[in-house]
Amino acid sequence: MRALTIAGADPSGGGGLQRDLTSFAALGVEGLGVLASLTAQNTTGVSETLTVPGAFVARQIDTLLADLPPAATKTGLLLSVDVVEVIARTASRLGPLVVDPVLITTAGQALVDADVQEAIRRQLLPVTTLVTPNLAEAAALVGFSVVDRPSMHAAAQALLGYGAASVLVKGGHLDGAPIDLLVSPTGVEEFVEPRIQVPDVRGTGCALSAAIVAGLVQGRSMSAAVAQARGFVRAGLAAAAPAGQGAWHLGRPG
Repeated sequence: MRALTIAGADPSGGGGLQRDLTSFAALGVEGLGVLASLTAQNTTGVSETLTVPGAFVARQIDTLLADLPPAATKTGLLLSVDVVEVIARTASRLGPLVVDPVLITTAGQALVDADVQEAIRRQLLPVTTLVTPNLAEAAALVGFSVVDRPSMHAAAQALLGYGAASVLVKGGHLDGAPIDLLVSPTGVEEFVEPRIQVPDVRGTGCALSAAIVAGLVQGRSMSAAVAQARGFVRAGLAAAAPAGQGAWHLGRPG
């Protein structure tokens, strides 16, 4: 059982492609990785980013699929329209596609420009099985503020309107108990659990989307895959620990 991540490298290991691969491994799934971007970052933030040329991303994907086709795929940091277009063109060969729209850092730093956001909205969402924005990412994609449960519902409906088959709007930055909304044309499911009180932790979005992909590879329904992934991340938050001078890293349960 193989899962693919098409994402950016995080040299600190807290997020990005490295976090995706460790999450796949922790959940018993073989991980494959296509590098779509490079970052210079540590626990205190991102100092620089560099995109991988779209043609080379395409070469990585084509070469991999010729020998090791994945059962499901996720995307992470995509820095250019060319890279987004490559993934959109190859989506039919990647299995169920989970798009983690990494647009803004936890500290509020924009990582991609408006052209890339538009390409994700217009080209990638129509071939997406699940898109997993947090509140700030959802707002960037739909063009209005997403700050509470009603606006989360509205954003999810807007993203369905752009063509995504299902949407998970993550409400971890809401006041009170965190709420995640899983929305599809057939219904809405709310996931609500008590907040785990820890300092800022990096890599939660990467780990969540990777764990969802692992669940899909293992044959779970979307709802069951999301539930498993949330449990996986919550266990990582409970075991989180400082890794450097800034944000903490997810821990290994047990």
